[in-house]
Amino acid sequence: MTRTEDLLARRRRLLGPNVPTFYDEPVEIVRGQGVWLWDAAGRRYLDCYNNVPHVGHCHPKVVEAIATQAATLNTHTRYLHEGILTYAERLVAKFGHDLSTVMMVCTGSEANDVALRMGQAMTGKTGMIATDATYHGNTALVSQLSTRRPPIGGYAPNVRLVPAPDTLRHPDGGAAFAAHVARAIAELEASGHGFASLTLCPLFANEGFPTLPPGFLDETVRVVRKAGGILIADEVQPGFGRLGSHWWGHQALGFAPDVVTIGKPMANGHPAAAVIARPEVMEAFRGAFGYFNTFGGNPVSCAAALATLDVIEAEGLVDNARDVGGYALARLRALNHPRIADVRGAGLFFGVEFTDAGTTTPASAFVLRLVEEMRRRGILLNKIGPGGGTLKIRPPMPFSRENADLLVDTLAEALAGLPE
Repeated sequence: MTRTEDLLARRRRLLGPNVPTFYDEPVEIVRGQGVWLWDAAGRRYLDCYNNVPHVGHCHPKVVEAIATQAATLNTHTRYLHEGILTYAERLVAKFGHDLSTVMMVCTGSEANDVALRMGQAMTGKTGMIATDATYHGNTALVSQLSTRRPPIGGYAPNVRLVPAPDTLRHPDGGAAFAAHVARAIAELEASGHGFASLTLCPLFANEGFPTLPPGFLDETVRVVRKAGGILIADEVQPGFGRLGSHWWGHQALGFAPDVVTIGKPMANGHPAAAVIARPEVMEAFRGAFGYFNTFGGNPVSCAAALATLDVIEAEGLVDNARDVGGYALARLRALNHPRIADVRGAGLFFGVEFTDAGTTTPASAFVLRLVEEMRRRGILLNKIGPGGGTLKIRPPMPFSRENADLLVDTLAEALAGLPE
């Protein structure tokens, strides 16, 4: 039995069946630094996928902040501690639209769970809307919006999933999306559940990050406001400057959410997440729910999150995302392959959509083979979007032009070597 086979057998025995791993031949990662990962055999991989180590794997400033605070104090927010206040002040300074209050939790799932309950508290209603190709987390409440696997017993009657924007298949524009949302709101009101909230990722990342112009959601926002619901922007993937043009995805699309949720990149891999809300929304939630999170906002998480903000600013990583992302996108668009249907993205979130030649059918099996071939060549990435037909490229923010050249050159070689 090989070491990989032994580790997989131990996982099945100790963690249970169906615990997911990436790749047909899972990689045992033992070390990371910057945009690089190393496996147990000492092989180096270019990380073109992970947004959790936002400022790079094991960034020394974040590591130092975690170690220093862990050696001093770590407790919960029922004691006074200045760290959470310092971080909250720095964080809300990155927002507009009176998004000025913060609740810290541990995961994006928890953040979205709280946000959905904020919608209930503000409206007294329970109806929730999301797209039909999304993922927002895995609590019992949030999983009702996530479409990877339908909930046991089916979706709750107070949930409506509307067609997601799709660059290739449904280029209908913002008015069509708003019409879908309006119909869902009417159904929820007629059913007696009422309309509480619309949740969406401003990049529509899990939907395949379709190319959408600023203002795409303007009519949808008007529909939501008229119906008295709240708008929740899940910024776990596009946030913290990844798009290059703005700190947050909702700023790039030009709309004002009532609640924003953040997570994975927030503390560079330390488990931290948060909900940012307008004061009246936070007040309604605090009045309706007796919520406390033991680990949310602990001093070590706050130190890690604050250090992450410091690094983003000190190293100019938002500007880097704009520069390198634009360079990489141009190089990807120069690739020539009959299955390439679209190349799109923003900042350091970009990808290539493949279809069966001459159709809009996702080339799912082809993309799977391509992901595996790229792993064999030392590049880690994955798939996303309708049918898994889009190559998802989302590297840590210090990704350089040199890294982009390695990525695209390797991709060109992999495409040349795969049967069409």
